[in-house]
Amino acid sequence: MLLSRSYGAWLVLFLLISPAFIAPSMSQLDSPWAAKKRNMREKVRKMFYHAYENYMKHAFPHDELKPLTKSFTDSLSELGNLKLQHLPRNYNGSALTLIESLSSLVIMGNNTEFERAVTWLSENLTFNIDARINLFECNIRVLGGLISAHILATDSTNRLVQGCYKNQLLNLAEDLGRRFLPAFDTPTGLPYAWVNLKYGVMEDETPETSTSGCGSLILEMGALSRLTSDPRYESAALRALRKLWSMRSSLNLLGTTLDVTTGEWIEYSSGIGAGVDSFYEYLCKAYILFGKEDYWRMFHSAYLAVQKYFRHGPWYHEADMRTGKATYWQLTSLQAFWPGLQVLVGDIGAANSSHREFFYVWKKFGVIPERYLLDHQMLHPTEKYYPLRPELAESTFYLYQATKDPWYIQVGESIVNSLNLYTKVKGGFASVRDVTTMQLEDHQHSFFLAETCKYLYLLFDDSFLVDRNYIFTTEGHPLPILSSWHERLPEAYIPTNWTYAKSEQQTRRASAMSRQVCPAIALRSGYVVQQVESACHIPDSRADHRCFSDEECGIDSSTCRRRSCSMAGYCGLWIQ
Repeated sequence: MLLSRSYGAWLVLFLLISPAFIAPSMSQLDSPWAAKKRNMREKVRKMFYHAYENYMKHAFPHDELKPLTKSFTDSLSELGNLKLQHLPRNYNGSALTLIESLSSLVIMGNNTEFERAVTWLSENLTFNIDARINLFECNIRVLGGLISAHILATDSTNRLVQGCYKNQLLNLAEDLGRRFLPAFDTPTGLPYAWVNLKYGVMEDETPETSTSGCGSLILEMGALSRLTSDPRYESAALRALRKLWSMRSSLNLLGTTLDVTTGEWIEYSSGIGAGVDSFYEYLCKAYILFGKEDYWRMFHSAYLAVQKYFRHGPWYHEADMRTGKATYWQLTSLQAFWPGLQVLVGDIGAANSSHREFFYVWKKFGVIPERYLLDHQMLHPTEKYYPLRPELAESTFYLYQATKDPWYIQVGESIVNSLNLYTKVKGGFASVRDVTTMQLEDHQHSFFLAETCKYLYLLFDDSFLVDRNYIFTTEGHPLPILSSWHERLPEAYIPTNWTYAKSEQQTRRASAMSRQVCPAIALRSGYVVQQVESACHIPDSRADHRCFSDEECGIDSSTCRRRSCSMAGYCGLWIQ
């Protein structure tokens, strides 16, 4: 049974980030569902290695695999040609799929292959090349992949043999981050969509970019700043994000494309799909990762606007940012990430409702088409393809973590079976060109290994997450939630916050900020029991914690942070 809307609203985020707290790990369970999960886990493992090994055999060290012809494509030619040292002068690849696969290898327990891949990249990858790259794509795929892999490589659980790794991936990430910075040198602080890694922004570069392109950089660049103690990366991404937010309409809606030099909108219609999707995602996840209140305020306002102007039952159409009037009634495959984001804020009822509709479309066609016209109940005539996208699997994973409803295991099983039935070929997994005929296209995107296989694997086996707190970037790269990365209130931010805890030996100052305790909880120090009550605590207006606005919520007793009202109408600290 699904969690009730009210229960999920105040508890689900903590449980999602700490899945080990929800229920025993899979190895601790002995039930028919546990057996099914083990079986499905192995099916997904075989899928991943079928794709990975064919890439390594037929395409490595180029970017991506062409599974039908067992050849390769240097897809980063669209992002830029990130060349490798010690290879022929005309080589154009960057081992993109290898970079994208690093965290998946760790999640699946293959530390040996992870170490081998890290060593190879450390010795071969360079960004000192005359190459025009797409800032957004290179950020989420390459920078995010390198940062995540660096963190996994330095994990205390010995991801790599001690002494073998000396921050080579972080050094590469820092070098790449430095090459991003010229893109932000604009009158508005909004970055160009394209930048040359060697020469910066070209003289005739287009000033047009998307909302996602300039508003979805904060996780990777913020993490880079925290790891290197160089604030430039986070500052550049944050300045762009704040400028973008200042361009919202009076309805708190944003458009899809804009001019980075003038700060003017080009396309006023937008939704939660392509061009905007990860903007919403990164506002929420940046608050989880860094704890900055600004991110939550922006997300909260944006989320309310989406629910008010885009939502129609379980579906989300597009609307004009200026008027809120509907423009396009269509489902796009990228929208399927939205239920997973709703889980993060505790809106389980809405997440489940939309997810079921997306899965209905999946079942109808066997996979989910790129675009489906809701007003005509038909496929878009030219966008009938399915490029192995991960979004439905991603939301299925989040909803199962939040509810433990076995129905989501069945959804995952259906996705796995469809992928094996329709897209698996001898040379890997191929994209679907037309979902009505299941005609295949000769392309295995790197995100199939970075995200699709990863989320399916985690759905059936979340042991990687036990006793660890992670958020996943929009490309599926895990970043740890660390207290040292969070903004904190000063230890004694107002004098009246202090109470005193007395013992036989001494009297010392104590507060909710220093002791992290609720009112009137007994603390034992040696043989002395102390009663410490937070002076900052203000109860919620109602004993059942129901609310209609933030004004009805009080101040938390253990952190002295103001509580807020969730979408479901309950007070709480939604993101710790």
